[in-house]
Parts: sequence; structure tokens; C-alpha cells
Amino acid sequence: MRSRCYVGALALIVCSTIAQPLRAQVNAGWKASPNAGARYGAQDSASKGPFAGAVGNQPAPGAVPAGKPSPPGDVTPVEAGLSPVNPGITRARVSKGAGSLPQDKGQVWREYDIRPYTLRVTTTARPEQAIVDWILRETGYETWHSDPVGLLSANKETLRVYHTPEMQAMVGDIVDRFVNSAASAYGFTLRVATVGNPNWRAKAIPMMTPIPVQSPGVQGWLLAKENARLLVSELSRRTDYREYNSSQQLVNNGQSILISTMRPRSYIRGALVTQTAWPGYQPEMGTIEEGFSLEFSPLLALDLASADAVVKLKLNQVEKMLPVKLDVPTQAVPNQRVQIDVPQMTSSNLHERFRWPTDKVLLLSMGVVATPGPTKNNPITDAVTDTMPMLKGPPRADAILFVESAGITTPSPEPPNARAASVPQQTFQGRY
Repeated sequence: MRSRCYVGALALIVCSTIAQPLRAQVNAGWKASPNAGARYGAQDSASKGPFAGAVGNQPAPGAVPAGKPSPPGDVTPVEAGLSPVNPGITRARVSKGAGSLPQDKGQVWREYDIRPYTLRVTTTARPEQAIVDWILRETGYETWHSDPVGLLSANKETLRVYHTPEMQAMVGDIVDRFVNSAASAYGFTLRVATVGNPNWRAKAIPMMTPIPVQSPGVQGWLLAKENARLLVSELSRRTDYREYNSSQQLVNNGQSILISTMRPRSYIRGALVTQTAWPGYQPEMGTIEEGFSLEFSPLLALDLASADAVVKLKLNQVEKMLPVKLDVPTQAVPNQRVQIDVPQMTSSNLHERFRWPTDKVLLLSMGVVATPGPTKNNPITDAVTDTMPMLKGPPRADAILFVESAGITTPSPEPPNARAASVPQQTFQGRY
């Protein structure tokens, strides 16, 4: 009997010990860890942010409003509906720092007026994103997420940059190229085509100047505009030549265009066993995007003599579907078999930046790849391949892209109250 009483008392003590912290968490919020006293340093929780006077008398994020009891320690209570993964456990030491942006590398704050560009772009809801994308391409993504500390933010009116003077010079050059009024109505034309046989090079090589290309299997050339028109005329006479977009397709300077022939192709990729539907399984459907997708983003230099462009081209083609038989036995049909398909695909990708003089035509070739769209029916070849299936294979062709500067395409209306991009030094009042 004494042994039983001792065990029961011990269980009561253990249960009492466990229940007390639970009541404390419910009534007074989450407890701070033992080492949390020095987690945020000795600064007040309502201290100002990086910019003095920017927040005024507003409480700092996470501060407890006046009139409410402060949580124990320095841990902010969790909002309703949320809970910490490991309450009371902290692994990273967090501090409020010096309360200002570091200037160890001479970083300065600049604000660029980008309204001359954003006011004239009506094809996208966020035109300022194009400027941010080009800055990241030119300076590198890691530049803004490593040492020294940097900041890059934009809305439709202002681009805010915090970085070294050298980086500010690069950013200023890119912004000037976007807001340049002389290039506001400048356009480029694109021509996407395929040629069944790459032997078109034999006659075209003497009129083309090769340029270096980093992507494997891709070739690039520069042509005089009159030679480019002659080459297109010669290719148009071939029966294996096909174009996939309008020759009048225009892309304005500083903007992007997406040309796509992607189309979904459905197939059965699996079978899900179920006892609620006849015949005891449900087909699991899959979808593959087949075709080509071209994204083109041009940007003129300040003198309009050259242009940069980012070309992203993706080709997907389903060569064939490989059938596979699966055993799906049920009580009604013990020997039931279901056929599914496994796609055999081929893909080609190009993502590269090119620079060329605007008085020339840029010609890119992806090599012999999967055709970006359905091929035209040829009664002669189809009759042969239908009788001899081993000769029938997925279509292939030499994919080519012509990029030409079209010059001024439309009048360039000046946006109201717009001015050239500048960095007004007087607004900083000697702070930097």
C-alpha cells in the first residue's frame, strides 16, 4: 500500500509541474528563453529606424501599445491563430544594430525620377520592373545581397538606390537609357522561322559576319540590312521554310514581348485505385506544354548606335508516347490491366544577352532542333512514312531568329510634367 501511495503522489507532482507552465503561456504570452535578456541589446524597443526622423513618434514594429501590459522579457506575443514552432527556444542572436544604414564602403542614397519612361508605357501594370531587371542584369544579383550593404527599390515614379558611388554610376547609365526621349519611339522587329535543312548557310555565309555566342549549339551573325532582306527573300522560296510570327511584329525600346505557340497536350500518366467508382480505378491525367516560347527585351544605348537585348527561347516537343501496361486488379475484374503513357521529350533553351550595332541585323540559329509547331502535311513523304513507320520520326528543323532595328516607329509624345532623369543633389542637404 505504501508503494502505491508513493507512485500516486509522484504522478500528482509531475502533472502539477507540467500544468503550471501551460497556464502561464495562456495567461501571460510566451515565455522568453533564459538567454533572451541580451538578445536585442540595451536599446529601447521604440527606438528609431535607419533614417532619423523618418517614423516620428510612431511605435517601432512589434512594440506594445500604451495601456497594455508588456510581455515577459522581450518576446512579442504571438498573434491569434499563429504559434511558434519551438516556444522559448532561440538559436540566432538578433540585435537592432546601430539604428542606421552602414556606410563602411562609402554608400550613398540616390533617388532617380523614372516617370519619363513609366508614364509612356501602358502595356504593363508595373513598367518600373523592366528597369530593375536591367539593373540586376548589368550589376549582378549578388551585388545587392552581399557586402557592401545595398538597397534597390522602385515604384512608378522613383527608383531608390543605396550603394557605392561606382554602383550608382552604373545604375544612372541604365536609367538614362530608359528615360532617353530620343529613344522613346524606337522599335525593333522580330522574325521567328525554321528551315528544314541547314544547307541555307552555303549561300549566306559570304554575307554574314560571325559573332561569339556562349550557349552550346547556337550560332550568331551580323548582316547588313539589305543582305538580310535578300536572305529572307531567298529562304521564302524554299518549301522547308516557315515563319511563326508576323513580320510586322514590333517591340518598343525598353519593353519586353513574349511570343508563344505553347499548347497543352494531355495524356494518361497513371492510374489511381479507388473502390468508389467503376471499374475500380481513376485515370491520372497529365499535361505537357509543347511548342516554343520567345521572350525578347531590347535596350538602346544613349547614342542610339548600338543596342543590347536579352533573348530567352524555349522549345519543347513530345517525340512520342511510350505505352506501359499496369496491373490494376479489382474484385469485379481480377486480371484488369490499364495502359498509361510515358512521354519521350526533347527540349532546347537559349538565354543570353547580345549587343550589336543598330545599323546591322542580328541573326541567331539554334541549330537543328525540334520544330516549334506542327509541321505542314506533305502527301509524298507522308505516303512513304505511313507504309514504313521506321522512317517516321519527330520533325526537326533549323530554328532561326532575325532581329532588326526599325528606328523611329511612332511619334514620341512628351508625357505631361515629365523631365529628364536626374539625381537632384540639393535634396540630400549634405547628409551624404
